[in-house]
Amino acid sequence: MMNPIHTQIVHTFSGSLKPETDVLAEEIPIALVYNGISHVVLMATPQDLAELALGFSLTEGILTDVSQLYDLQIESDCQGISVQMEISSARFVALKERRRSMTGRTGCGLCGIDSLTAALPDIQALERTDKISNQHITQAVSELRHHQALREQTGSLHGAAWVVDGQIQAAFEDIGRHNALDKLLGYLSKNQIDKQNGFIVVSSRASYEMVAKAATLGVGCVVAVSAATALAVRVAEQANMTLIGFAKPQQFVVYSGVEYIE
Repeated sequence: MMNPIHTQIVHTFSGSLKPETDVLAEEIPIALVYNGISHVVLMATPQDLAELALGFSLTEGILTDVSQLYDLQIESDCQGISVQMEISSARFVALKERRRSMTGRTGCGLCGIDSLTAALPDIQALERTDKISNQHITQAVSELRHHQALREQTGSLHGAAWVVDGQIQAAFEDIGRHNALDKLLGYLSKNQIDKQNGFIVVSSRASYEMVAKAATLGVGCVVAVSAATALAVRVAEQANMTLIGFAKPQQFVVYSGVEYIE
């Protein structure tokens, strides 16, 4: 686990000034390099970077299967960290073709895609037989904070967790909500975990990008502690996904896929 940064601050309360020590989350540039070519630089929390790189590669369509990633090495220098990946020649050719139509990268979200067709791709409807317990949803939301150690220390990190039968099986943190989700999705894919046998809880809102990333990899349900956007709901409906927002220990809002909740 990454060690947080300690810094001296001045705390103001009722007009008085008091020197204190505070804890800050680390945020550094992470370059994702494919077959020797740097493709994108993400600002991220420097932990679980192999999962981040794999999850990003899959959710962005750079890879369509884990088997297309042949090797991954993490290298550090004074400026940041690079994740060096060797991918199949076919996927590298597709990546180079994609780069010709891109204007830049933002480090998260839609990542500089300049085509509306590319930004809003068709997402296939999931074939689902799963059912999600109402109790398991509220139980997982109650336990999420216990799996966010860095957030407890710093107050500034997002979390994404995988839940099976109400129990959090894996959780990842990052300064960026997209990064936290990519880390989780990378972990699930690397370990060949059945994405229909559980659901995801995120400590953020449910934006289009978050829902699209989960749907692209076949996740049937996303639970967010904050609201969903209108586009996120439309994508969830298109994907036959259960999308839940404003999740609290005893209540939540169902935007789509209510028929899968029992």
